[in-house]
Amino acid sequence: MPEHIGPRRFVFVLLDQFTMLCFASAVEALRIANRMSGQPLYSWTLTGDGGEIAYCSAGIGFRLDSDLEEVTRDDTVLVCGGIDVAAATTKRMVGWLRREARKGAIMGGLCTAGYTLAKAGLLDGKRATIHWENQDSFIEEFEDVTLTKSVFVIDGNRITTAGGTASIDLMLKIIADEHGEDLANLVADQLIYTSIRTDQDTQRLSIPTRIGVRHPKLGQVIRMMEQAIEDPISPAQLAKDVGMSTRQLERLFRRYLNRSPKRYYMELRLGKARNLLMQTDMSVINVALACGFASPSHFSKCYRAHYDTTPYRERGAHGTREKI
Repeated sequence: MPEHIGPRRFVFVLLDQFTMLCFASAVEALRIANRMSGQPLYSWTLTGDGGEIAYCSAGIGFRLDSDLEEVTRDDTVLVCGGIDVAAATTKRMVGWLRREARKGAIMGGLCTAGYTLAKAGLLDGKRATIHWENQDSFIEEFEDVTLTKSVFVIDGNRITTAGGTASIDLMLKIIADEHGEDLANLVADQLIYTSIRTDQDTQRLSIPTRIGVRHPKLGQVIRMMEQAIEDPISPAQLAKDVGMSTRQLERLFRRYLNRSPKRYYMELRLGKARNLLMQTDMSVINVALACGFASPSHFSKCYRAHYDTTPYRERGAHGTREKI
């Protein structure tokens, strides 16, 4: 991060339906840093496409200070995303981001706004992160970005966060780098934030915590399943890889998860398929292939059995996304 003479200015770009928590967490950390230091270390302004009012996903409107304006190379631009970020990523927004990025300013995306930065080509060749719910669709669409599961990522003059309280972790990192860990710790204490995460921490709960079961071999099998959605591994091979018989693996899943390994694996694949249907423009056939289904008919049959609707109706219910 570059050194700043005078207050470091953050330009918060509020997309339509942005997540209030990711935005508020960032601003509060900056406000408290000013208060605890007794100095105006940071300033901020709110902008957005149209320059009037931006509504967050909770329906609350925020009055903007300006329409999309020119920034300087000393500014830090943080785009705040949320629900349906593809629709909120307008042509005008993408053009503005590309133009301002050429000046050398630090550009960041909070929550789902990593998508907006990637759409503008600002993350090509960079490491990045995005909210875990959007990871599957992001990977399919942006092959030139190295996506991680980190809470936040700083790669040169590009910043991305996973959303929610990850904004606090990012700001505490910035505050510590610029003004020392003592101030960052004071800010954390004011926020009642007792567990500061770094860019090495992952955004989702561990598998044992997520499923409520602490069994090392079960966690190992589930991790293998999650990493092999496109080319599913047979239960027999999964069992062999963790040193169990197929029957033992079956009993393990029945005991702790009340379903067979095959059923659990199917639910994982269908969950990814639903994300891709709702968040990308991939054809139903390509979604099926990406989730390990050999034929669209088999995919449709399994999808309907689980979600009580067809993939085509699911796609239709959520409309088509605006093309950039």
